[in-house]
Amino acid sequence: MIQASLLNKSFRIHKKQPGFIGALGNFFNREYHSKPAVVDFEVTVRPGEVIGLLGPNGAGKTTLMKMFTGIIVPSAGELKVLGQTPHLRSREFRKQIALVMGQKSQLWWDLPALDSFLLLQKYYEIPKADFKRRLDELSTLLGVIDLLEVHVRKLSLGERMKLELMSCLLHEPKILFLDEPTIGLDLVAQRNIRAFLARYQKEKGTTLILTSHYMADVEALCQRLVLILGGKKRFDGKIEDFEQILGNNKIVAYDFDRPLSTEDPVLAPFAPVWNEDRTRVELTIPALQLRELSQKILKDYPVVDFHTEKLPIERVMTQLMDRPELL
Repeated sequence: MIQASLLNKSFRIHKKQPGFIGALGNFFNREYHSKPAVVDFEVTVRPGEVIGLLGPNGAGKTTLMKMFTGIIVPSAGELKVLGQTPHLRSREFRKQIALVMGQKSQLWWDLPALDSFLLLQKYYEIPKADFKRRLDELSTLLGVIDLLEVHVRKLSLGERMKLELMSCLLHEPKILFLDEPTIGLDLVAQRNIRAFLARYQKEKGTTLILTSHYMADVEALCQRLVLILGGKKRFDGKIEDFEQILGNNKIVAYDFDRPLSTEDPVLAPFAPVWNEDRTRVELTIPALQLRELSQKILKDYPVVDFHTEKLPIERVMTQLMDRPELL
């Protein structure tokens, strides 16, 4: 579906000196420098895969998405998507992809979403029978049947995002690119969007490429992760392998019904992190010792509650962003 080899993208940036004199000088003699956004990136994506592109702000994720969809042209390297060169933007290519950007809308703000859908039907040349079937199917799955004729500007952010997804799926693309699809949404709306995408992908076998700063999105949807730091690919593999980059340890939090000593000899070897009143501690426990140690703590200590971390991928991401040399 996607084949990238030694893909590079650099942007030419104008350097402007401050003030009137600086502006006048730049008018006659502009200075530029080149800023690399993506460096020697390589990836192969197979049909039906769900891949998460991870990395901090400015790592190159959105630049990659824009190259994959043909919005910007690579500076160097080879890129094929569905066997075609994306930036040529052929009609056949555009009919087989879709891009959802959480911070941008393709729906007309002052019109009902249905009007935009009808325009997209003509643009993608979708037969009337197929259009009606897909419209009914998607609006039912997303629970937006009553919103199709409401002006987009009157909808909540979560409702608009559901309709954005509909607009990108009406032509049943083979590859769906999702750039921060749940940004700004509340927890319930995020969960609903994730559930819909997981169900849709399972039923249709659509290839999904996702970027998100919400690790819950990645955990719920992705089977494979590609980590980008400073424009370079630093990891490409299964989500389980990513979680174990820093070792096969578990983070477990225990709550006690009274304060305990921070010098406890049983807890001390497991890098304890205490709260202020010493009634809660987080321990980093090797997987092989988890069962034995937990049994001892539950038996010998005044435990009222305990839990393991929900998203180990988030801990790994945080530490790698702070210390990329760990890779």
